[in-house]
Amino acid sequence: MTNRNRLKLLMTASLAVAGLTACTSSSPEAGRPDTAAPSTAASSASASTPVTKSPGKPPERPAAAQGLSLAAAEAFVRYYSDLMNYSSDSGDVSAMLGASDAGCEACKAYADFVKKSNAANGLLTGDYYEHVTEVSELVRGANGRLGGSAVVTIGKYVSRDKPSASPFTTPATTYTREVALSAQGGSWVMYELRQEAQ
Repeated sequence: MTNRNRLKLLMTASLAVAGLTACTSSSPEAGRPDTAAPSTAASSASASTPVTKSPGKPPERPAAAQGLSLAAAEAFVRYYSDLMNYSSDSGDVSAMLGASDAGCEACKAYADFVKKSNAANGLLTGDYYEHVTEVSELVRGANGRLGGSAVVTIGKYVSRDKPSASPFTTPATTYTREVALSAQGGSWVMYELRQEAQ
């Protein structure tokens, strides 16, 4: 079994334990002795704050997303969504991949897509920003990784693979993104992710 196939096993274990150790976006640290108190900004936000639609600088990791607590993991999941939004704007995937494990296949697939189709080159238009509305079920595995899920909403958008291609319209949707995080340099990085329609 490869490490990537273990994501499913980790997610299954996470869901089994979630009844006892579930963590919601309003209280990731509840009953958790190993978590730091969230910052005021992190605890008052119920959705990720999207970066501006400008191919300027990528968003910096917020202080709340630093460290290896469960509260930091929740803030990191929201921050990672902001990195994905920035990559969709600019086509620059370096910051997003820098916050990803080297073996994260879904991260690489997303990066490959937005390198070709992004707002900066005009091949991605509409309401394509992701908004994380909830992060829950954050559970530490025996291997030190952390699993959980996030509820994500996205608006209607249009994408094309190349300028001459027919446009593809994606309707507004809400989905659940299952995530697995691993520790790197004293903070969380995206180990793997996958989405499921709600």
